[in-house]
Amino acid sequence: MGYAGGTTPDPTYDDIGDHTETVQVDFDPAKISYGELLEVFWTSHNPAARPWSVQYRSAIFPADEEQRKTAERSAAKLETAIGGKVFTAIEPLARFYMAEGYHQKYYLRRDYILMREYSEMFPERDGFVNSPSAAKANGILAGLGSKEELERFLPLLGLSEEAQKRLRTRVK
Repeated sequence: MGYAGGTTPDPTYDDIGDHTETVQVDFDPAKISYGELLEVFWTSHNPAARPWSVQYRSAIFPADEEQRKTAERSAAKLETAIGGKVFTAIEPLARFYMAEGYHQKYYLRRDYILMREYSEMFPERDGFVNSPSAAKANGILAGLGSKEELERFLPLLGLSEEAQKRLRTRVK
């Protein structure tokens, strides 16, 4: 979680200026393409909804010219498919600012037992924020993922039996 797309130096949640709340996705193109990520993006929200503020608008911040062109083609294809305008902004990524710690892994932070365990595993903020294990657990707590997926990666998360059991009860 963080901020991008604006000119305000060092934005914070309380002083976001002209930035947009966003996430930065690091991915391995050998495993998933940028186009596939865009497909997930388009289906995870309503891109035909008009933005009601810069802070909460739908936006894509491509890292390079190739990503920009791919995003624009993808948006145009979606407009044809829905027969209407896509209001998602596509702007070059100038800089991504990491949001404050309390904005990271929102669902995980709301679970005291799991958060206690992750705090022991990752006493430093950056370790926690960048942890694939914490990201997977946060996604499960957000209601994402299947039981099959959870069982496949649960042994890799480094969690105690109590924490694993807790995650299992949260899968829909």
